[in-house]
Amino acid sequence: MKDKIHPKYYTDAKVICSCGNTFTTGSTKKVLKVELCSKCHPFFTGERRMMDTAGRVERFKRRYQIKD
Repeated sequence: MKDKIHPKYYTDAKVICSCGNTFTTGSTKKVLKVELCSKCHPFFTGERRMMDTAGRVERFKRRYQIKD
């Protein structure tokens, strides 16, 4: 392997979720900011909720004329 071409690896990188949860992991960045983690992701929490991104759900309902 070539010397001095690999990024610095941090074994104590801090991950900050938008829900407020924080934990440490290994990464090439010292601080990672994420939108979803295992505490707030619907797959892990068992909740059934839709994550509406810029009105996609409404657009889908309009397109296929789905009524609530």
